[in-house]
Amino acid sequence: MKTTQHIILVLLVLLSCSCKKFLEQQPSNFIPPDADLSDPKVARAIADGSYQYLQGFLQGQPSSYGGNVYNLMEFMTGKSNSDLGQTGFASFQNLSYNATSFYFDTWWQRLYMGIGACNLAIQNLPQAKVTDAVKTNMLAEAHTLRALYYFHLVRMYGAVPSVTQVPKDLNLNLPRTAAKDIYDQIIIPDLVLAAKSTLPWSDKTGRVSMGLVQSLLADVYLTYAGAAINGGNQYYGLSAAASKAVITQGGYFLFPEYTDMINPANKNTGEFIFQVQYAAAVPSINPLTPLTIPNYAGISQYSDEYGAVYPTPQFIASFPAGDKRVQERQFFYTKYKKKNPAVDTITFKGPYIYKWFDSSAVVSTAKSDLNYTLYRLADVYLLYAEASNRAEGAPNADAIEYLRRVRARAKLAPLPAGMSQAAFEQEVWAQRYYELCFENKMWFDMVRTRKVHNDVTGAWDNFVGHKTVFGATFAEKNLLFPVPKQEIDVNPKLLPNNTGF
Repeated sequence: MKTTQHIILVLLVLLSCSCKKFLEQQPSNFIPPDADLSDPKVARAIADGSYQYLQGFLQGQPSSYGGNVYNLMEFMTGKSNSDLGQTGFASFQNLSYNATSFYFDTWWQRLYMGIGACNLAIQNLPQAKVTDAVKTNMLAEAHTLRALYYFHLVRMYGAVPSVTQVPKDLNLNLPRTAAKDIYDQIIIPDLVLAAKSTLPWSDKTGRVSMGLVQSLLADVYLTYAGAAINGGNQYYGLSAAASKAVITQGGYFLFPEYTDMINPANKNTGEFIFQVQYAAAVPSINPLTPLTIPNYAGISQYSDEYGAVYPTPQFIASFPAGDKRVQERQFFYTKYKKKNPAVDTITFKGPYIYKWFDSSAVVSTAKSDLNYTLYRLADVYLLYAEASNRAEGAPNADAIEYLRRVRARAKLAPLPAGMSQAAFEQEVWAQRYYELCFENKMWFDMVRTRKVHNDVTGAWDNFVGHKTVFGATFAEKNLLFPVPKQEIDVNPKLLPNNTGF
């Protein structure tokens, strides 16, 4: 199938090239397929190949001006708008998308390319002539990243082909494997294996750490316990244990200010547990700054200011009164100095996203040096609060404290004592919405909980039947994305497609 062909091409590339520096995307040395694995640098290069397709989480969409796979996860929530018709936004706004719509094929391909790179590392690293500890940790990196790629796949598409070995040829038409089996046979075993390694709890170079392993386990177990799999109450306890380990052993801390998260000097430190690596000094530049600047605002050095994604006014209005996160230049902004003349200020038609605003790139370089965050401590605080509340039937003291810390940074008043399990859970869900908005988390929370916050009424609607502010209504079919038609065209074993497609 086409995806398998992509994987094999990836493997051939990875077998024949290495990176001079971890952050660099372009190969600068070449390693033949029969490279000597007694050289630790060769082994390290093969392990680093597992990271190459993490930048697929911000992959541009071919033939779409302002199109990026990031857009999809925000458009689907019904809490985002766009200045650009070329992004395909309208089909997600009215939920008329299909198996040929933007983003579905690019997400699928990039995630499988990442899986292929991990499979190559898992196959070759056992032959590396390095110490057992080094080998174990490099394998843990590859297994963790494979679990991460598959975790995204099953949440997006449900049943997907199981590819755990390096393909020998192109004669592979693989059927789909049930999502539960992907969890049971790949995702959870990969992470449990990685948890037995001696990876450090944090890693300032941006590589996989034990902090990521346990954060991902916490997320996986919470999702597995939830509606998509209904794995059982014990998985809430496992999720809580994993997130608690990150909190108590990881050495992470909340940044004092929200704007600390858009300071490139803070990459891979403090609150950040795991980020996709970008650097302004090399070809791999984070695209989110121009993507979220208002369309043709004339405030930056970028030749294109896309305005591809911005919040609905109803979502902004749903934040609690006094919430610091909606104050100017915290998570959002409504005005900025024009580039020419610099003394003038332009006021936008509404709030735009400030979470990805790299001031140096805007003012001078047009090359954002920010990383893209996949896990940070506030996320893990909230994972623990939700999971432990479910596991124990009520919020414990730690859950209350971790939720308090998230709310306190937002300058919100303390919660009332004695909250019920249900009331506490809904507050955790709300804080996940507000704290992690526009970080590609909300859609997965909506699907996992089968609940959607109604920004107009303040109620928690059932997913199926929730009407968005655009007048579209979520149905059962919207819980999973369609398998891309171009994949089905070359591999009919992927049929039947998901419900409604």
